[in-house]
Amino acid sequence: MSEAVTKAAAQAVIAAQAPGTDPASVPGASGARQFWRRLRAQRAALVAAVVVALLVLVALAAPLLTAIEGQDPTTYNPSLIDSARGGVPVGPFGGIGSDHWLGVEPQTGRDLFARLVHGARVSLGVALAATVIQVAIGVTLGIAAALGNRWVDQLLSRITDIFVALPLMIMSLALLAIVPASFPRPVLVTLVIGLIAWGNVAKVVRAQTLTLKGLDYVSAARLSGWGTWRIARRELLPGLAAPVITYAALLVPQNISVEAALSFLGVGVKPPTPSWGQMLTAADVWYQAAPQYLLLPAGALFVTVLALTVLGDGVRTALDPRAASRLRVGTGRRREHRADTAAEKETSS
Repeated sequence: MSEAVTKAAAQAVIAAQAPGTDPASVPGASGARQFWRRLRAQRAALVAAVVVALLVLVALAAPLLTAIEGQDPTTYNPSLIDSARGGVPVGPFGGIGSDHWLGVEPQTGRDLFARLVHGARVSLGVALAATVIQVAIGVTLGIAAALGNRWVDQLLSRITDIFVALPLMIMSLALLAIVPASFPRPVLVTLVIGLIAWGNVAKVVRAQTLTLKGLDYVSAARLSGWGTWRIARRELLPGLAAPVITYAALLVPQNISVEAALSFLGVGVKPPTPSWGQMLTAADVWYQAAPQYLLLPAGALFVTVLALTVLGDGVRTALDPRAASRLRVGTGRRREHRADTAAEKETSS
């Protein structure tokens, strides 16, 4: 009888306190409205979101855009370069015209617009896929360490510390240098980044899970007889959504920079597959004769990383309104206060 009463009380506490049923929590509809209201209050984050959406749209529509232009990223056009001047594009501004919207590549005559938009597919695709791998491994091992016994926690924590201490660039250079060239380089770069740089995600998830373990609704779920992984799936994962989403949003620009750096060093994406980092590698000797060949991929890389960083910071602030934005642009305190006040009134009504 007492056991049945205990389980009934535990179920009541779970229903009252579980994050999935709290209107202000992340999974709830009201919580989503509060999140969007806080995000809309940050103009810089909204502008960054529009820029990121346009970049993703351009990357997805790259074949269509190049078909409209009538070019492709791999065709050589030797008639469009001046071999007497060392391969400089013929015509003003690097050969810009109706057939080549951004000009052509020195020495090869390949279309710069086609290579730039197809390079966006590689850079964004590698960064997003690597982030998914990092989050999957980090969340799994972080939760396992926090919910396991002392020995499991110690073992997984030491493994995590080893991966955190590994120098990503040096390990990536070593691994990419020994893998056969026949292996698809975008896939290889994605796997190398994702399988090495998951340690910080695991540490964040472990720390947050240890905090959530002490909350009443988790204790009530344990008293009701729920298994460890059922508690993790039903009670802990909703509470981990905000920090994981925030950290993942900040990982994407970091992974774009790593992919560009590896391609710049010559061990990343190989020709003829276009990549922004690879374009920068070939452009370092043309910055005077054909400056657009250097400025276009560098500008695209800069805008992408900046927009994703600002958006990630905006997501972090919207999910945790108690934390001030690290980028004090478009995040005025009055707008944030008005947004939070309106969201609280809407929730209470």
